[in-house]
Amino acid sequence: MGKATGFIDYERIQTPNRDPKKRTRDWFEYSLPMPEKDLTLQAARCMDCGVPFCSVGMEIKNGVSGCPLHNLIPEWNDAVYQGDWKLALDLLLKTNNFPEFTGRVCPAPCEGGCTVAIHDPAVGIKSIEKAIIDRGFKEGWIKPEPPLARTGKKVAVIGSGPAGLACSDQLNKAGHSVTVYEKSDRLGGLLMYGIPTMKLEKETVSRRVNLLAEEGVRFVTGVAAGIDISVSELKEQFDAIVLATGAGNARDVSIPGRDAKGIHMAVPYLTQATIDNLDHGGKQSLSAEGKNVIVIGGGDTGADCVATALRQGAKSIRQFGIQEKLPELRKEQNPWPEYPRTFKMDYAHEEAEAVYGHDPREYLVNTVRFEKNEAGELKGLYAVDVEPDPENAHRYQDIPGTEKFYAADLVLIAIGFAGTTRDIFDNFGIQKTDRHTIDAAKGFYRTTEERIFACGDARHGQSLVVTAMAEGREAAREVDFYLMNETFLP
Repeated sequence: MGKATGFIDYERIQTPNRDPKKRTRDWFEYSLPMPEKDLTLQAARCMDCGVPFCSVGMEIKNGVSGCPLHNLIPEWNDAVYQGDWKLALDLLLKTNNFPEFTGRVCPAPCEGGCTVAIHDPAVGIKSIEKAIIDRGFKEGWIKPEPPLARTGKKVAVIGSGPAGLACSDQLNKAGHSVTVYEKSDRLGGLLMYGIPTMKLEKETVSRRVNLLAEEGVRFVTGVAAGIDISVSELKEQFDAIVLATGAGNARDVSIPGRDAKGIHMAVPYLTQATIDNLDHGGKQSLSAEGKNVIVIGGGDTGADCVATALRQGAKSIRQFGIQEKLPELRKEQNPWPEYPRTFKMDYAHEEAEAVYGHDPREYLVNTVRFEKNEAGELKGLYAVDVEPDPENAHRYQDIPGTEKFYAADLVLIAIGFAGTTRDIFDNFGIQKTDRHTIDAAKGFYRTTEERIFACGDARHGQSLVVTAMAEGREAAREVDFYLMNETFLP
């Protein structure tokens, strides 16, 4: 906890951000550091709640409440309040391998479970977490710490996203020799290519990867495990294999006109923008410049597409979501400590409002077909208004007579992911669940094939970065136990 009466004495202070209109002219992170005096007051608001639901990390109604990493939030809040930043860092790193990632991109389910949030705005946990780790790097407290001894066991981790990196870090700490295989040309998985630079600058990802390499983790890029190196070769060279390949099977729309030129999936679009910024001096090869853009999908990836199109100079942007607008306050059906399903202005929507004068989101809209010209080029799309199905609360039905045409030169599809890609099952000979994820029971993380484990979105399904990291840590513990018949990993 912080100050005993801090949650009464002080109000929540929002993390400062750069001017929303000005920041659309570059690709730098949109958030700014919070002054130390404000962080101290923020930490003081952490109350003596008895049971810190912020640290629980439980799933309630298919949503996460509290931190899946079980971060020691009250303890490091108190350390910040007391001015002991080194202690705060030590406490943070006990449970979180990469706070510089979660402190930037996590939607903070910990704040949804904060006891203060029953009646008042939650403690600003995410901003404090980011400040602790950033200070740790600035002060030079974070240094390579290779294991004192090696076990002689070798582990291959397939995929260098948040689950793969967390699993590798833990296994390396246990003394195993870890090799990470990444099919892309750069390491980090979605941290590198799926999340835009304005949310997570790529130097931050590279800094952590370089630190892991100095600690003994071996990285191999440009190699698709199971294809460029066979499964039999992997089994010959390694004592265990961990699949952390993510949920790369993106959901698409199957409606007339889908083959029109100008329709793209969200992640390849975001990936190309990052590649262009890193390798081509910012010249965008798949650009929204001067175009009318429609983003199909109301989630975070869709918001990232909005922010990217803004920076590319889009003429206009609409973001269609099939669900209704969330309420400003919790509904009775969404009580604490569930994750609060309430309306918020994401960074991308603030930027769009600043540039165009309005929020780009439109709700209860269903795209029914695309329109193209004789050359096969996209002209726009037709969409209808929808309403909740009275017989099924999870479905929506079209409202007759509401079909409209929307002109568009570029459509980006961001409607989520449906498990991992088929090649993983084919190449590794493992079983899949009915959700097209790898069949590996939580708590064991073992697949149907001997010596092959799975974790992260590949096993769990599309989720949060923080959940993927928690999965990676738990899988590492199971692998360590499998190899050594005991484990001391947390």
